[in-house]
Parts: sequence; C-alpha cells; structure tokens
Amino acid sequence: MKRALSLAALLAACAPAERPPEPVGFASLPVAAFAAGGTLTDAWADFDGDRDPDRFVGFNGEPSRLYRNDGGGAFTDVAANVGLFVSRRVRASAWGDFDGDGDPDLLLGYAPDSLVSGVLALWRNDVGTSFTDVTADVGLALEAGATRQPSWVDYDGDRDLDLFLALRDAPNRMWRNDAGVFTDVSGESQLADPRRSVGAVWFDADEDGDLDVFVANMDGDANGMLVNEGGRFYDRAEVWGLAAGGRSLGNEAQGTVRPCLVDFDRDGHLDLSTANYGPNGLFRNPGRSALWQDVAPAMGLAVDGHYDTCAWADFDHDGWPDVYVNGTVTGGVSYPDHLYRREGEAFVDVTPPAILVEADHGANWVDFDGDGDVDLALTGTAEGATHALVQNLLRPEVAFHSLKVRVLDAEGRATLAGSEVRVYAAGTFDLLGTGVVDTGSGYDAQSDLPLHFGLPGAEPVDLEVTLVGAGKRIPSRIAGLDPAGYRGRVVTIRLDEQGAVVR
Repeated sequence: MKRALSLAALLAACAPAERPPEPVGFASLPVAAFAAGGTLTDAWADFDGDRDPDRFVGFNGEPSRLYRNDGGGAFTDVAANVGLFVSRRVRASAWGDFDGDGDPDLLLGYAPDSLVSGVLALWRNDVGTSFTDVTADVGLALEAGATRQPSWVDYDGDRDLDLFLALRDAPNRMWRNDAGVFTDVSGESQLADPRRSVGAVWFDADEDGDLDVFVANMDGDANGMLVNEGGRFYDRAEVWGLAAGGRSLGNEAQGTVRPCLVDFDRDGHLDLSTANYGPNGLFRNPGRSALWQDVAPAMGLAVDGHYDTCAWADFDHDGWPDVYVNGTVTGGVSYPDHLYRREGEAFVDVTPPAILVEADHGANWVDFDGDGDVDLALTGTAEGATHALVQNLLRPEVAFHSLKVRVLDAEGRATLAGSEVRVYAAGTFDLLGTGVVDTGSGYDAQSDLPLHFGLPGAEPVDLEVTLVGAGKRIPSRIAGLDPAGYRGRVVTIRLDEQGAVVR
C-alpha cells in the first residue's frame, strides 16, 4: 500500500519548477565623456522635469558635470549652461526639494581648500533652467570640515526636508528647515556625534513612526544606530548588535563606509547591509528593536577587503534583491568589485567583465533608458577609473517584468524621503518586495529616483505605501495595478494623511 504524501511533500510536488537564472549581461554605454576618471560622487535626479533621470558627477579637481539625459543613450553636459559650473573638489552631493517648489535642488560638499572659504553649497534649481547658489541666504554656510554623507530627510515630521551631514573630522551636523531657512540643531538633537563618520542612512528602524539614522564610522570607531525619541536621538547600536557592522572595533584599519537598506528576506522589515573596510555585513531586522543578526557569513557576503558601496537592486527580475559592492584602492591594492545574485539561500558572485572598471567611489542602480530594468552607474578616482554607465542587457521580454514607484506629497513634491513601499500579489498579503524612498544610499550621495521592483511574470499587484513621521505610520493601499499598463512609465503616488492617490 502506498503511503500518503505529507502536506509539505504534496505542495513541493505541485510547485512549479524554479525558473533558471537569467543570463548576466552588461555593456558600457559608449559615451566618450564618461571615460574621464577622478570622480568622487554621483547622484541622479530629473532636474529638468522631462521624466527621465539626469546625472550629476563631482570630480577630484576637474569641473563638475551635470549630464542631461537626452534619451537614446545620449547625455549632454549642461553644467555651465545652467550656472552650475563648479571647479572645486566635490566630495558629496544630494538632490532634494528643500524649498518645496516641485523641482530637485542640489547640495554639494566640497573638500577643504586653503584658497576658498566654505565646504558646503546649496544650489537652488529654478524650473530646470538655471541654478543659483543660496547657501548663505538659507543659513547653510559651513567654513570647515571633511564633508561626507549628506541626507535630505524630514526628521521632525513637519513635511519639509531637513539636512543631515556626516563629517569625517568633526561632529556631525543637523539643520532644521523652517520655510526654507535652516537652523543648526545638531546639539539639541544629540546628532553632533564626534566619531569619524562617512556614511548614513535614515529609516524607521524601530517602526514607531519617526525616522532614525544609522551612521557608518571609520578608523575603528563603533557605528551609531541613533533612534529618534521626540526629536532627540539615542544610540542603540551596541544593544541591537550593530556597533561593529560586521568588522572589528578598535582596529584603526577597519570601519564601515556605506550602509544600505534592503528587505533581502521579503518579510516586510527593512534590513541593513554594510560595506566595510573588513568583512561586509548583512543584518536581519527582527522588528521592534530586538537584536539584529549578521547573516552575511552564512549567505556568502562577508568578503573581507576594503569596500565603499553596497548597491541593492533586483537586476534580473527574479523577485529577489541582488547586491553590487565596489572595492576601493588603498595601500597599492585594488580590491575587486562584485555583483552578487541571490540564488536560493545564498548569494553567488556573477560579476561580468563589463562592470570591472575600477569603481572605487560609488555605484548607483538607475533605469536611465526607461526599458524597465536597472543599469549601473559607477565612479572612481583610481588609475584607469571612469564614471562608466553600464547598461543592463536583460532580455526585453523580462526587462518589463518590473514596476517603478515614485512617492510624492499631496502637492506633488518629493519631500517624503523615508516613506516605505510594499508590493503584494493582487488581492493577497503575499509580499513581493519592500523599498524605502532614498535617504542617502549612495556613496556620499543621495539621488531622487523612483523605487524599482522586479516582478517575475508581471502579474497584477497591490501597493501599500506607508508615510512615516511625527510618531505615526500611515499606510495606504492601492489595489490592482497591472505592470503592463506602466511600461516605460512610473507609478506616481501622492500621499496625505487621508490616503494615497495614483496619478
């Protein structure tokens, strides 16, 4: 007599066979200007309002460039044309609509220069046609400091963008935005951390309705997990198991450079990955501030080296986030870059030769060509480095198995950094992916880009968008979106306290 199959075995027997992995194919875009090296920071936003992403690149001594995306793989440097000719060494860049007029403005952090005063500049975007330096007018003049990660983020929940700045050689700074004028609240907020900071990312780590910040520190300093309690911040990194970030504490040769957010296990909680000098880390968020677990060793990501960036995206549209980490060049050693694809319970190195371009100063995933998949923008200062834009060659029939989601406030302004988006199979609570609106995920950079979700099969989905701030988490659900109806377009969602409207 045959034994009856257990329920688990029956379900396994009936499950469809797993789709074989997509071929990994990338090719550098043949734009001659991108061959220039000496690039320190790279940030993307649609500065001119024509619905495609443009690229700012800061150089280590050469004039900065603002590339207007003209479609078809064509980019034109318009920095001088729009008044953004900057000849100083640019260490940091961040796009954010500080004045709430509907277009992204650009904050730049400069390397100190004995011949020129100031290390911070805020360039106001005037309808995508010109930029004006308003630094002194708005109260953001900063005379000295090694600028690193800037983040436009609404830390106090009053619906405008405040500014956080990590500094490598001085206490970090926080400015509160009041109708476009900034007040330094570093001391009263307890964010004036004197540790040697280089990276930061903001999110609702304890899921209590306000934004917290993980700060990455170098030279053996412990990282900070600074939890927002009514506008004052308290460090929980040690008790949560995040102080080391996967590397050694007290070792001057080790530190954390870049923290990134990702829901790698698709449980709805935002996990934290760290690009380190030392072994990289990946910390599973247990929800509600319990001990976070480093799963990088078990999943094949704890590579020991010197890494600057962790850039997460589902590049192959299998429904699981993958990660690109870039090695830096230090002590005469060029540490290799890696593209890790999620395969089962581990990450597998699938790095193709096309993306090995000495990207020692950052990486961004961006769908520059609107074909549905994400491409890779790279920057570097090492010999032979470029600021290459590497096109993802995912098969066309798979490239549009995706959805891009942009979150705006009720007036259509991009002021809701830190908002969370979850994608579910239509009519269910089967979670397909989680993302957070960018709060500083680049290498000393912040972009203003839509969230990207790979959706194998491109079946209809529901979106849940959660507004975070002022001690509240306000979810809104949009039902029955068909990805096929958004090919080449972005799902734009406006949030207010009464709900969300798809436009």
